[in-house]
Amino acid sequence: MRRAAPAALFLAAAVALAGCASDNSGFTWGWHVVSPYTPRGQNNLRFLAEGFGMTIALSLATLALSLSLGLVVALLGLSGWAPFARLAPRIRRDASRVEQEASPMARLARWRPLGTVNRLYVEVFRSIPMLVMILWVFYGIPTVTGLQLSVFSAAMIAIAVCDSAFEAEIFRGGIQSIDRGQREAARSLGLQPWQELRLVVLPQAIRRILPPLGNQFVYITKISSLASVIGLGELTRKANELNVTEFRPLEIYTVLVLEYLVLILVISFFVRRLERRFGSDESQRR
Repeated sequence: MRRAAPAALFLAAAVALAGCASDNSGFTWGWHVVSPYTPRGQNNLRFLAEGFGMTIALSLATLALSLSLGLVVALLGLSGWAPFARLAPRIRRDASRVEQEASPMARLARWRPLGTVNRLYVEVFRSIPMLVMILWVFYGIPTVTGLQLSVFSAAMIAIAVCDSAFEAEIFRGGIQSIDRGQREAARSLGLQPWQELRLVVLPQAIRRILPPLGNQFVYITKISSLASVIGLGELTRKANELNVTEFRPLEIYTVLVLEYLVLILVISFFVRRLERRFGSDESQRR
């Protein structure tokens, strides 16, 4: 039944599209422009498929940058959390005085404004529309700093900065979800706070947040289509350019929909494989 559902949906969509092409509507389909059986259609399909490489490259680069920024921002918000609090100055009493031993990292862990930085970052960049951010980075940064950015770099930075606000909240929730007993066990083994975070907390947290991280990767892949407005040659840009020459928007954008559908289904497949491999579904482990 589950296998038949996608076929039924596709058939229903085909019937609906066919109904749009009735004589009463006055619309004539031009599938020949994207037909794999004609030289013209083959060239057009090849041109559209050229955007796959750029879309995938932009999505992967953006994901890597977004995860890195998100983890750093999440750790800033957890500056008062137990492993960080253990970095606080240790008070040692002797016969004459109270000596305070505090490393720079300990002072950093106790610096409360770090939590404010986290909240400001998340609230600000979570509120900015992605398209506006892409336009501002592409046109604004060269004007303000004099630094010239390529189209790819501008799109990657803009999408990663906005998405990292969501990644930070995912990381924060995952880290805080780890049971206190795990941290106490790590402490009893003599692990330092950063070892505790790196060897005990983060591996378990990443396994728990793998599904939402996969969803964010799907979101990044879809939102990468907005980079077409600044001229990046990804899937949507290729479809726009082809439509300028062929003037068949419905047929061309239908192929574009199928391209994104195939790409997202492939990504979802590999994300599910990762979830099963790392045991993200705790209900199955029980």
